[in-house]
Amino acid sequence: MSNKQPDDPLKLSILDFVHVYQSSNPTESLKNSTEMVRLADRLGYTRYWFTEHHNTTSQISTSPDLLSVHAASHTKKIRVGSGGIMLPNYSPFKVVENFILLEALHPGRIDLGIGRASGTDGWTAWALQRSREALAANEFPEQLDHLLSFFSRDFPRTHPFSNITPSGDPSLVPDMYMLGSSEGGLQFAVEKGLGFVFAAHLAPQLAIPILRSYRKDFTPSLYMKEPKSILAIGVIVAETEEEAKYLAGPVELTWARMRTGSPNLSFPTLEEAESHIYTPEEEEARDANKDRFVIGSVNDVAAQLRQMVKAALVDEIMIADFYPSQESRLKGYQLLAEEFDLSSK
Repeated sequence: MSNKQPDDPLKLSILDFVHVYQSSNPTESLKNSTEMVRLADRLGYTRYWFTEHHNTTSQISTSPDLLSVHAASHTKKIRVGSGGIMLPNYSPFKVVENFILLEALHPGRIDLGIGRASGTDGWTAWALQRSREALAANEFPEQLDHLLSFFSRDFPRTHPFSNITPSGDPSLVPDMYMLGSSEGGLQFAVEKGLGFVFAAHLAPQLAIPILRSYRKDFTPSLYMKEPKSILAIGVIVAETEEEAKYLAGPVELTWARMRTGSPNLSFPTLEEAESHIYTPEEEEARDANKDRFVIGSVNDVAAQLRQMVKAALVDEIMIADFYPSQESRLKGYQLLAEEFDLSSK
């Protein structure tokens, strides 16, 4: 029996890691994401973001800006963007130029989610940033200030960048969000007047108090007049609870391995996860990880998501995509769209 509510205010969005399944390849994974974003557009999802990860064979989401160009060109209504651009890896000016282009190509549909970390290991960060010194320095506050000043074109006249004018109209500014899994991201979002997305799949116990603090302390800015906050969490939905638990097997095993320091971080198949015998340490890790995900039948998951948005004072959930196959993810997002009647919003 459905718990569908009339005029349900909850919005749903998707965070795509562009997983490369063991039986697949990068080209097929990108085709899967194209199929998924088209479906999300038709179903009425609010936004579709791409993560940034490097030096991994199990994901190919290395360039969220390029993926956003592709996704936007294959859709009509859904917002697309980065979840996020890991700013330490980039020149703020180049990020501004790229997202001005995106906004000009697809007006009113582009989001710039900004991360404070490099999104990778130290050696890869060095290769990205081309400087050992940059790895040791905390330059993010200055980088963020530069990025915002390039967008608003308001460097002080004495600043060496004051004579640099980004190409394009000054109105070509995407919606901007700070990403966070701690109080650090929160403070930047509050002080700079940006949207805020909390990664509950990384720090589930902090999600509700930090998101409530954002609402309370938000400072309006040129970029956002009102607070906009989103709770991101792993969600796996199926027609029955039993099927959902089966589909969640690979991601639960992966996160248990990460927590116990296993060198094997490849995304296992459904068969591998089902047959895996957990060590006591892995079993403890799996239990500790349970709040990172919402797993179950569509009715049970919908009820939990509604409780979360009320507690966190948000009106949007971003689903961190950990489905083990293209078939299961397509079906899961269809079930949720029907439950929340997304096509009518």
